[in-house]
Amino acid sequence: MNTPVKIAAFAAGLAAVFSISFAAGNAAGPISAPEAAAHGGGTHNDGAAGAPPRSTPDDADLPGGLMVSQSGHTLALAEATTRAGRNVPVAFAIDGPDGGPVSGYTTTHDKKLHLIAVRRDLSGFQHVHPDLSLDGATWSTSLDLTPGEWRVFADFTAEGSDALTLGADLSVAGRYQPTSLEPSRTAQVDGYTVTLAGELRPGGDSRLTLSVSQDGEPVTDLEPYLSAYGHLVALRDGDLAYLHVHPDGTPGDGTTEPGPDVVFYASVPSPGRYGLFLNFQHDGVVRTAEFMVGTRGQAQSSAGADEPGHSSDHSDQ
Repeated sequence: MNTPVKIAAFAAGLAAVFSISFAAGNAAGPISAPEAAAHGGGTHNDGAAGAPPRSTPDDADLPGGLMVSQSGHTLALAEATTRAGRNVPVAFAIDGPDGGPVSGYTTTHDKKLHLIAVRRDLSGFQHVHPDLSLDGATWSTSLDLTPGEWRVFADFTAEGSDALTLGADLSVAGRYQPTSLEPSRTAQVDGYTVTLAGELRPGGDSRLTLSVSQDGEPVTDLEPYLSAYGHLVALRDGDLAYLHVHPDGTPGDGTTEPGPDVVFYASVPSPGRYGLFLNFQHDGVVRTAEFMVGTRGQAQSSAGADEPGHSSDHSDQ
């Protein structure tokens, strides 16, 4: 066989091989893209720089208050920095899934929205109820603020949605003077003594009993506040996760006594220390008793667990 004939035969053979390989490859399917490319190669926050993180299916498992945006709703502060002082104005909006402000809310515990503010060292706790503008776009209130980094929590239920607690950081200008909420099961506030009984157990409900006395005598005529004889907020030390705490009983139900004991059930997700803040009303004034406790079996601190904690007197706004 001469050379030209040999080259022609070789080319025909190669063409046959490539044809067979191509057919086999299509039968088996295309080669998969790398895993990173298949998933976008990025994080869940795929928006513009500085945009709040988008919620994911796993967000429902997180404690409240850790995210500024969740389930299509966003807590948008009008200003992320402000001055220190008393009665400092604070404004914000709750933006809904359509990008516009939410205007319809379901009343929960007598209010459409609860705003909690606390400095990141757990000092300066306040629980207020902002006013909604006539156009339903902006919430506004005032807070007593000291220099430092604060966390504000909006606790609400938008119409047609589940209850949410969103959190945002607020920077307050000035010279920061750090403090700490010391381990305590007893709080003194305005002549009242409040004691805490019960232990926090991670992963399950914990029964907590808070007993109120005045000048050594049990208080048996507490007044309803937010549909209960007390309202308790729990915040995890470190990240300030906002935890749901449920009161036991309802005023006027025929069995719940107006003091001295107020019972709550708390569920904490992890070992650690938690700040507990009890609002109770007596003689027409809302007062706040503050505690710091560790989960069961965890050492409190060298100071012990019987030292009095911070206390404050913030009337409802």
